[in-house]
Amino acid sequence: MNATKSTTSETASSPREIFTAISGLVVGMFVAVLSGTVVSTSLPVIIADLGGTQSQYTWVITASLLATAVSTPIWGKLADLVDRKILVQLSLILFTVGTVIAGFSTDTNMLIAVRVVQGIGVGGLMSLVMIAVALIISPRERGKYMGVVGGIMAFATIGGPLLGGFITDVWGWRANFFVGVPFAIIALILLQFTLHLPKPQTAKVSIDYFGIVLLAVGVSTLLIWVSMGGSQFDWDSSTSIILAAIAAVTIAAFITVEFFVKEPIVPMSLFRNRTFTLSVVASIAIGVSMFATSVFLAQYFQLARGATPTESGLMTIPMIVGQMGASIIIGQLVSRFGKWKGWMLTGSILALIGVSLMATLRYDTPFVLVAVYMFVLGAGLGMVMQNLTLIVQNDTPPQQLGAASSNVNFFRTIAGTIGVTIMGSVMASSVATHVSDGLKGFTPTSADEVEALGHLASGNVPNVGELPHAIRTVVESAYGLGIADAFIIAIPLAVLGVFAIAFIRNKPLSTKNAAEQLREQAEESVIDVGEAEVGASMNTTGAIRVVGADQTSTNRVAVLEREDAESSAAPEDEGRGR
Repeated sequence: MNATKSTTSETASSPREIFTAISGLVVGMFVAVLSGTVVSTSLPVIIADLGGTQSQYTWVITASLLATAVSTPIWGKLADLVDRKILVQLSLILFTVGTVIAGFSTDTNMLIAVRVVQGIGVGGLMSLVMIAVALIISPRERGKYMGVVGGIMAFATIGGPLLGGFITDVWGWRANFFVGVPFAIIALILLQFTLHLPKPQTAKVSIDYFGIVLLAVGVSTLLIWVSMGGSQFDWDSSTSIILAAIAAVTIAAFITVEFFVKEPIVPMSLFRNRTFTLSVVASIAIGVSMFATSVFLAQYFQLARGATPTESGLMTIPMIVGQMGASIIIGQLVSRFGKWKGWMLTGSILALIGVSLMATLRYDTPFVLVAVYMFVLGAGLGMVMQNLTLIVQNDTPPQQLGAASSNVNFFRTIAGTIGVTIMGSVMASSVATHVSDGLKGFTPTSADEVEALGHLASGNVPNVGELPHAIRTVVESAYGLGIADAFIIAIPLAVLGVFAIAFIRNKPLSTKNAAEQLREQAEESVIDVGEAEVGASMNTTGAIRVVGADQTSTNRVAVLEREDAESSAAPEDEGRGR
């Protein structure tokens, strides 16, 4: 009884205390997302300034996403084994160092390499923040807090381009990489003084190093094959076949290893859980839509509509309003009423409608319609994205909380990475075809037109604002059509996401956080051990012996001793009465 009271008093916290506890986590995630998205608006300028190609443009995005995808399940598994607070701080430091170095990039290849370091840090923050929140807050209450976290992520995801555009126009693109450093320092200070997490129960740490290597090699090879196939080499070439074979064999070996190692990076037992499996499928659809939007909207506004980086950022405001508003409002409603499935199903349908509308974009589509398309897609993503992690955490044993949470993010990131890579290839091919068709029969009449045609022939990303008018119209039209063609790929995945969410089990949200569940399980284990020892003692000596110093088991055994003494004394009392 005393234990119950103390547990209640320890875990009962006001919203203000909870927000204080997770303040460093929220700022850390904001920094991670902001520092990634603030660059997205200026990427066309960065790649043009560094002399990069469309393929390198895609790889600047892909390199970070790849590192995030590969590292996410590793960070998550480590969170089940070692001190989570140290892991959060380490991931934030890694990310910040990578971001600062990226600001001094001298060519595109250097930028791509440093983005890998950034991605490793992001992988830690994206998974560890959600794990820490789950340890502090119960699933029933978690909705409103994760709604706020999701809203902040949405603001950083979609608001970053606005800030990035302004910074690029005023101070140049390199300043984008330094804007998050003060926030990172603040986050580290807050984490040190406000975040208090329970230590993992596993006494001996066993890390699946072989699985880590196989996962990194398999996923990296797969993405290289997908991104370069059809451009750097033919799909039926020996290079293509070798890369595909290496990816397939390595991934198959990774899956096999995960069945036998003591602490797998991706526990295959998770897939026996219907909620986890279907949430992974839904995450794939959401990941492609989310990453595609952040990557291709900046290109659409700048290359298809001729907007400046600042104007491009302003044009994404409807997306901010839709995603951030839906995330916060729906999160509050989920916590208040405990109902999540209807909102998530509605969100998945809105996401499907949104990507379908994006596939109709043209360079001259009225901006009012584009704004509506963005708002619908943003609202759909806001309803679904954070709640997918919530329902997985609600239906997963606390001992596997880190692995389950991080693997949902892993599959979302890896799907988004592969999806963006494929979409980027489709867009590049489509743009090249439309430009070629549009300029067929075109005869340059000035030196500027000759120079512009030469630049386009090199395959480098053009600076649309500097193109002659006749060529500029063709290029803008080509990018509008190419980006719309890319979004077509996301439509069947969005349909799959709707069906996956429809079949997820509608399990009520728990009112206990993961730390409370772990504490209860530990107490129950002690009680079970105490009762087993008591039973064994009775069988061997006929007397009851107290073993162990745990208060709960001691109380239980003391009650049994008292009852046994009373029952043995009763016949004597009855004899005296007669």
